[in-house]
Amino acid sequence: MQNIRSGGVRMGIKILTPGMFTTVQDGGRKGYQSSGFSPAGVMDTRSYRIANLLVDNDADEAVLEIMMLGPSIEFGEDEVIAVTGAPVDPRINERPVSMNRALQVKRGDILKFGYPKTGRYAYIAFAGGLDIQMVMGSRSTHTKSLMGGFRGGRLEAGALIRLRNPRKRLRRMNKRDLSDWSETYKDGAVKASSELLRVILGPQDDYFTKEGMVTFLNAEYKVDVDSDRMGYRLSGEPVEAKQGVDILSDGIAFGAVQITPEGQPIIMLADRQTTGGYAKIANVISVDIPRLVQLRTNEKVKFTACSVEVGQRLYRAQQEEFERIKNERFG
Repeated sequence: MQNIRSGGVRMGIKILTPGMFTTVQDGGRKGYQSSGFSPAGVMDTRSYRIANLLVDNDADEAVLEIMMLGPSIEFGEDEVIAVTGAPVDPRINERPVSMNRALQVKRGDILKFGYPKTGRYAYIAFAGGLDIQMVMGSRSTHTKSLMGGFRGGRLEAGALIRLRNPRKRLRRMNKRDLSDWSETYKDGAVKASSELLRVILGPQDDYFTKEGMVTFLNAEYKVDVDSDRMGYRLSGEPVEAKQGVDILSDGIAFGAVQITPEGQPIIMLADRQTTGGYAKIANVISVDIPRLVQLRTNEKVKFTACSVEVGQRLYRAQQEEFERIKNERFG
């Protein structure tokens, strides 16, 4: 990475302050779990997709993922960006700017963020993409293995990142606003009601008693403080197993719900290990994971069962909606 230089062609961005936990992420490192490599990738796939839509990037383009408190960024050239996800109060040169729309920034501008009242993760997309080396088909950061992203870890003050193909303006610039379609986060530190997550039961739901299954699908669980990009631990009424939850280790999908020996659910997420030895009672469907990952400590979830066919139909409908918006609003 080279320094930002006035008069250069690809001058990019400089991280002035890094924020709480800011990393480079994309759609994840697919196809390598069988070799022991975690996929990593963004937590909130919906906000991520919206960010790239707004700046006319490919769907899988790398972004900066912000966790809670965002970085301060200086721009080394005129660029187009978008900020989506949790309401992080973005400001350019101390003036508030809107989320969920394309924004033009000038060389020398400084982007800062506030602390969100709700939600955890926000995303910054840059038109033209970040100039980050691909590692095994992805630019995503997996901090535990020091793989990918910017030097394998969270961004630090002074980090310099260029853009591959920076763009000063996009077609239909005034139409690139998805405020009416983006996820709405309610004000308040803790939601009063539970977030209802749809799950597909299995593959080891037969490890649990009938009473245990009733508990899982009716009890309310709180997000534990010991939750991160690897997984969200939940606390609540224990789920009863027939004869323990230990299994021969097998693969873990995004959103898999393991049950610990104490009967507590853990939902495995972007930085999950590739295999696990606890029985998986269910898997959160793809379209509901973005709502899950935006929950904070002590916020509540409940589970309801749905079929594979329903999960697939909802996923296809979401993808079709992304394409419709891309073609009708921005095409």
